[in-house]
Amino acid sequence: MHEKGLPKNLVLQQLKFKLKEDFTYDSGKILGSMCTKPHTFAKQIYMKCLEKNLGDPGLFHATTELEKEAIQLLGSLLSNPNACGHFVSGGTEANIMALWAARNLYKKKRDEVIVPASTHYSFDKATDLLGLKLIKVRLNERFQVDTAAVERAITPKTLAIVGIAGTTDLGIVDPLRELSEIASAHNLYLHIDAAFGGFVLPFLRELGYANVDFDFKLPSVCSITVDPHKMGLAPIPAGGILFRQKAIMKSVSIKGPYLAGGNTEQSTIVGTRSGASAVAVWALLTHFGREGYTAIVNRCMRLTWKLAEGIEKMDKVSLVTKPVMNIVGIKSEVIDIRLIAQKLREKGWAASLFPNHIRIVVMPHVKLPHIQNFLKDLKKTIGEIK
Repeated sequence: MHEKGLPKNLVLQQLKFKLKEDFTYDSGKILGSMCTKPHTFAKQIYMKCLEKNLGDPGLFHATTELEKEAIQLLGSLLSNPNACGHFVSGGTEANIMALWAARNLYKKKRDEVIVPASTHYSFDKATDLLGLKLIKVRLNERFQVDTAAVERAITPKTLAIVGIAGTTDLGIVDPLRELSEIASAHNLYLHIDAAFGGFVLPFLRELGYANVDFDFKLPSVCSITVDPHKMGLAPIPAGGILFRQKAIMKSVSIKGPYLAGGNTEQSTIVGTRSGASAVAVWALLTHFGREGYTAIVNRCMRLTWKLAEGIEKMDKVSLVTKPVMNIVGIKSEVIDIRLIAQKLREKGWAASLFPNHIRIVVMPHVKLPHIQNFLKDLKKTIGEIK
């Protein structure tokens, strides 16, 4: 640290220089991220509420109430207006909280969690932190979890089953109704990781793209992860954890007796939490409504299919599977997919590389010219590789 601080204009100049290598959403070159540029309205709200701390609800009672309202709005979207929960740092924290609640509800008598092979690595973190054992089961030919394999993996020590509503690699939705029936038959906790799909699937149903049951409509679902800072256009951090009922959330509650706002309960991992994120989510949900978000998802899906159609017309590359939501997987049987990804990166494209495919996520910041330019560069890249 300098003895004397620098003038603001010099600090800003240094920041501009130091940050110049970062990708920007406006460039349209970010095609591998499940996050996007926050909506302008949300940024305005966020800036007004920077000092709000949900970790001390006695001081910020109104902010706490807005968080509850926003959670109820999300709950309504996910077929349970009586859902409770919190906005947290992201899907990882939300998934940890879900398994924390499951463990506490069963009084630590069970310690095995069954997840699909396609599950997000946050469950590796969660089970490590909580002293649980992760059981990964195979996928079927449609890249969904094999429900027969789930049944076979259940033992007297099984604590919970996890289903995915929008896998990280391809946006696939597991057969969640079957998982709900399995969880019910064996008295198991069922958690749905809809970190990405939670803000896509409800609107796909209305648009006629897909009609899958994935939320609290399924009777065995105990908790759902859904991230407003993904397709919800909220500023980071705005992950979400929703529980079916208060008794589940209560299992991870603890009192904070020293808080300036009084002796209150907290039921999150962290103490200090951003109230600005919760207020911004409330504002976005209120501003857009179902109609607004449906329009956003519809636009992303139209571009997704333009991308998919363009890939299908090319030689040497193909789709891993037809898109379920605004995620496209690109594979090649004749070229090393890692080489294609490397060449695209050299051309400035930030796509995601998985072991057997490249993932493109068509987020709201992506526009038609970006898709067209990407397809041109992809075709050019294929031609360059001998």
